[in-house]
Amino acid sequence: MSAEPKLTIRLRGVSKSFGDKKVLDGIDLDVATGTSMVVIGGSGSGKSVLLKCILGLIEPDEGVIEIDGIDILTAPREQRAELRARIGMLFQNGALFDSLPVWENVAFGLLARKLCTRAEARARASDILAQVGLAASVGELSPSELSGGMQKRVGLARAIAAQPEILFFDEPTTGLDPIMGAVIDGLIVDCVKRMGSTAIAITHDMASARRIGDRAAMLYKGRIVWEGLASELMQTGNEMVDQFTHGRREGPIQMELRK
Repeated sequence: MSAEPKLTIRLRGVSKSFGDKKVLDGIDLDVATGTSMVVIGGSGSGKSVLLKCILGLIEPDEGVIEIDGIDILTAPREQRAELRARIGMLFQNGALFDSLPVWENVAFGLLARKLCTRAEARARASDILAQVGLAASVGELSPSELSGGMQKRVGLARAIAAQPEILFFDEPTTGLDPIMGAVIDGLIVDCVKRMGSTAIAITHDMASARRIGDRAAMLYKGRIVWEGLASELMQTGNEMVDQFTHGRREGPIQMELRK
């Protein structure tokens, strides 16, 4: 009998409402150490809220969220801070600081936590930029001078600068053309494998989901309606997942129109 995989992230019964709107409705999710989980679903399905609950930006109404067996909802504040310091995040819009040069954006977490001197941080930023295919000279530019694809690469560089054990990706290919999207996905996979990190990505890009993920789960109306191998996303046999992944108008998922 094979041993159960070690879990880095474990969610049980996670629920969150905003007023009368139930956004998460009893989420159970396991992410094994060293693997990538992709969460798919339409707009308003609860993907971003789920990610923010794990990050600690939003507190759920109910449930358990564990990182390496420690419930971050009940752990002491210092322990929660230590756990979250192990997480790197690539935001959907890059979320770069326009007032800082690229190298300082990349090294922001290192400097904020006083993990190195400014000179060391600058050198570290150049090394990390090289890992995402950017020249050291890019570090001297401001974010406004970068293309969308370059901003995504800088955002990824910042996410991996401290070599986090856990990585989160929020719509990593949004706004990119298909080729640049594939480039970013390839960089993400390379970085995750090189560092041995555990990753969660949320996306509605099916090509990206299959490239990034080992496993995948679909959210619909705050519940996980399917979970399985990411490579099987296009032929799950689940009516909801198949409608979503193939972009069909007809099916069990109906668009809610505002009156």
